[in-house]
Amino acid sequence: MRIKSVQAWWVQIPIEESRQHVSDFGRLRTFDAAILRVETESGIVGWGEGKNAAGSAGQYAALVHLLNQEVGPRLIGRDASEITPIWEDLYNGVRAAGAAARGHPLPELSRRGLTLAAISAVDIALWDIRGKALDQPVWALLGGRKAARLPAYASGGWADAAGIGAQLHSYIDAGGFRAVKMRVGSMDHRPQVSAARVKAARAAIGPEVELMVDAHGTYTVAEAKRFATLVADCDLAWFEEPVSADDRAGLAEFRGWTGIPVALGESECTRFDFAALVAARAVDILQPDPAFCGGITETMRIATLASAFNLRLAPHLWAGAPCFFAGLHVLAASPAGFIVEFSLGANPMIHLLSRAPVQVQDGMIAVPDGPGLGLEMDTDMIARYAKP
Repeated sequence: MRIKSVQAWWVQIPIEESRQHVSDFGRLRTFDAAILRVETESGIVGWGEGKNAAGSAGQYAALVHLLNQEVGPRLIGRDASEITPIWEDLYNGVRAAGAAARGHPLPELSRRGLTLAAISAVDIALWDIRGKALDQPVWALLGGRKAARLPAYASGGWADAAGIGAQLHSYIDAGGFRAVKMRVGSMDHRPQVSAARVKAARAAIGPEVELMVDAHGTYTVAEAKRFATLVADCDLAWFEEPVSADDRAGLAEFRGWTGIPVALGESECTRFDFAALVAARAVDILQPDPAFCGGITETMRIATLASAFNLRLAPHLWAGAPCFFAGLHVLAASPAGFIVEFSLGANPMIHLLSRAPVQVQDGMIAVPDGPGLGLEMDTDMIARYAKP
């Protein structure tokens, strides 16, 4: 179980023009991620993923360099089964020994951002290795799964008021989804434009399909309240990132004002950030991204917070295959997990990197049974789309 090699690539997969969409992040022409391969001396290979942007909205050269030139060399020779000690060592840096002895974190200064994205990639890969070594799926190592299949929601929804109904219906028809999410916020310039789109969506899909909205944190508190008032009769299942994640007081104010459940967390790192949101009473549904928040280890810690405070867990899974599969295992193992994000906007990073089809049927997705992540990576796709 000693780690022999660590290799990361910036994988960039083009999105065909007819399936590209435009949001407040701009036009997404590719789907990008840092994909990590960790191999042990016994030949077991684990796959991980780190991210720092949505789709093609960011650069990955720095993250890949960090994994290959700084983090990777620190892992060579380590026992891959020491998942938590490795996580803590990478998080605490040169003070890791002191943190372990004292029983509390002594994190290095660069503990957020790219550092956590790199730790996330490593952590996911190590869980994959651990499961393969024991011939067990990750959910079994996390304590068992509560179901063989989990409900999923279709994540997309960029069309205008005239087209949003048909777009959401195409999602419902594609996988039998009973819940759909659409984008709102600054992409529409004014709250009333977003509200008109949501009203058109609700009228088109009827009252039986759950409808969520995601503003990507682009509203002010006043704008979020205005929008929520305009859609008060639309029975929204949740309002995702109504206000910037940096405005925690504003998020708490909005949650205390509205009756719509508030979902947050795709841009937050570690249990510490989520604990602050929970303590501020700013959130109903926690949405950690396993490829950014700290991997499977940290997502499970965040899931425990959700369970302890009677909140729910719905990880952000607009991601590549390693992150998506990691999220499935956490959702299956966590008492607080309740629904899977399944991107219906173009996301070739899930489908092309997995040799087995990733599908939703009757609104449900199967939890992988194979060892580790249960993901058979298509290495030909990595070779084809890895940037030099």
